[in-house]
Amino acid sequence: MTVELGRIGIWRRRDQLTPRLAKEVEALGYGAIWIGGSPPADLFLAEELLDATSRLAVATGIVNMWSAPATEVAASHHRVAATHPGRFLLGVGIGHPEATQEYRSPYDTIVDYLDVLDAEGVPVEDRALAALGPKVLALAAERTAGAHPYLTTPEHTRYAREILGDGPLLAPEQKVVLDTDPVAARALGRPAVDQPYLHLRNYTSNLKRLGWTDADIADGGSDALIDALALHGDPATVAAGVTAHLDAGADHVCIQLLTAPGADPLPGLRALAEALELG
Repeated sequence: MTVELGRIGIWRRRDQLTPRLAKEVEALGYGAIWIGGSPPADLFLAEELLDATSRLAVATGIVNMWSAPATEVAASHHRVAATHPGRFLLGVGIGHPEATQEYRSPYDTIVDYLDVLDAEGVPVEDRALAALGPKVLALAAERTAGAHPYLTTPEHTRYAREILGDGPLLAPEQKVVLDTDPVAARALGRPAVDQPYLHLRNYTSNLKRLGWTDADIADGGSDALIDALALHGDPATVAAGVTAHLDAGADHVCIQLLTAPGADPLPGLRALAEALELG
């Protein structure tokens, strides 16, 4: 792998990212920004964030294979990589079946997409694959730099590392809420987990694989499930939960800080950076 992500990055929807925020995140010591919300094939936002910073890595989490043609993504990758060598990781993935009317095997679609990226000269080490289950995790190890699991726990990270083996990148996303009041924290965490993820087969199947039950998934998610998928507490408590992924075999963890709508994320990101000793 040629892109240095550091131990900790942030994951944020593309409509919540600006060059100014990228500068602040870099100054706090985070290693990478992951662009969520299915960024389009042009990758213009990735380029803007890289232009605004000097060492921060930028990754897509993820470019959706159903909506972003591989040939266009490859051309955009070459443009971005030429301007910012070693700082851009192309994260791609199938998304979820409910989001498309295409009627074909998701696995075959992933393979075909990666075949096009190969043909268009996108290096294996410059791309990562969204992966949860064993088959796609194994494919991530074989055809990309590694895996970017979303909506997972340290238990999944341990499981994923066993499948990936030593070497491939493992970069899970972890939602966090900086609030010591469980009721208030769950009021932020539950909507972010429930809609849409607890209604999508690939995520619910993965949770069941980890031992969560139908009762945990129903009605917005049990308190235990929400607390696992959207860690809450003071900065030290949340930092320990994030570090648990590293202890379980992750190379990098991308934190998705959940805040009230319109709230400035920087105070929370600053507190977490201090607790994680990123400076």
